[in-house]
Amino acid sequence: MPLANFLPGLPQPLVETLVQIVGLLGGILLAYGVYLEAERRQDAVFVIGSACLLVYALWINNVIFIFAFGLLLAVAGRELIQIMRGKHQHTTENNQR
Repeated sequence: MPLANFLPGLPQPLVETLVQIVGLLGGILLAYGVYLEAERRQDAVFVIGSACLLVYALWINNVIFIFAFGLLLAVAGRELIQIMRGKHQHTTENNQR
């Protein structure tokens, strides 16, 4: 497990439990983010949720999940940065087209 050496002082069952809680929180946040209307808040929740699930994917050492959640983190983070800089314009006219 690549994250096993990250916190060597803690007992292994405690670290494993903490990582599972972080993974569960990430899944809950991704599900909650789907229901958010404000795009800025939605992207912020997606960034936090995908980061939590990326930590869990690194813990279980699953390459497919590492790639998927790393990519989701990068895409949601990029969009959030564009929104914060004012470069991402989102209007109702664009949605209707």
